[in-house]
Amino acid sequence: MRILSGIQPSGTIHIGNYFGMIKKMVESQDDGELFAFLASYHALTSVKEKEALENNIFEAAVNFLALGMDPEKSTFWVQHDVKEVLELYWILSNHTSMGLLERAHSYKDKTAKGIQANHGLFSYPVLMAADILLFDSNIVPVGKDQIQHVEMTRDIANSFNHAYKKEILILPEAKVDEIVATVPGTDGAKMSKSYGNTIDMFGSKKKVKKQVMSIVTDSKELDEPKEWENCNIYKLCELFMSEEELKELQQRYATPGEGYGHFKLTLLDKINEHFEPYAEKREYFINNPQKVKEILEFGASKARKVASAKMEQIREIVGLGLY
Repeated sequence: MRILSGIQPSGTIHIGNYFGMIKKMVESQDDGELFAFLASYHALTSVKEKEALENNIFEAAVNFLALGMDPEKSTFWVQHDVKEVLELYWILSNHTSMGLLERAHSYKDKTAKGIQANHGLFSYPVLMAADILLFDSNIVPVGKDQIQHVEMTRDIANSFNHAYKKEILILPEAKVDEIVATVPGTDGAKMSKSYGNTIDMFGSKKKVKKQVMSIVTDSKELDEPKEWENCNIYKLCELFMSEEELKELQQRYATPGEGYGHFKLTLLDKINEHFEPYAEKREYFINNPQKVKEILEFGASKARKVASAKMEQIREIVGLGLY
């Protein structure tokens, strides 16, 4: 079973990114043949500064390697290092109706939020389809907001297969983890950079402490028992603590004498403890950019081998294989 996952390089990552997507993606290396890429072409729809994009790509690569992406177990590369995806993107564009793209929820949502409409944003689902179909992907793990794009990929693949009367493109299945927890931010809303309510994974100790200490709580005094059920601190502690540790924390909430500041410090200790080994590994990659480059080149070479073979088949079928 081949699993494909693409991640836009977007700079600093927070614990919501980790528990919402990255942790499960790294774990999927044991579930099948994982193809994972940093979606640099897709990032061009939102990042227009050269240095910003280059830094984001490097930082994303470092973060994923630090968090357990294994270049021997998986195929891990940067999207623009495998040019075949653009060739397939153009071929698939000729099997994609305007009506299909006009129905894309993501395009409507982004333009409604004021993002400038352009062809790249509009045809984003076709490039995503090329990403998926180029590697004969069976499973595509996505959030609920991306299910439509996988369905559109299936529509495009069906159109192509029907046109050439050959089942050359494999129809992928979207995999949605229904039990992914919504990680609360410091204000209780979903953790998101756009809300400014994040807790960084690899920020300085001073910055992470400031973020944790800014978590919004009620105004109960030290000599009052606290309610853990709807407390943002407790919800974040659930990500890091065992059942036994959580029961002990519940008892602390129920016992007067401690304030929310004490519970925040407990959470801070757990965050630092959890990510410390990853932070050390990340520091190694930060200081060895050549090693990161070699790993990405190795992954790209593996990805190109698969992509090249697939494109040979497709060129022959559409009539581009003669010369």
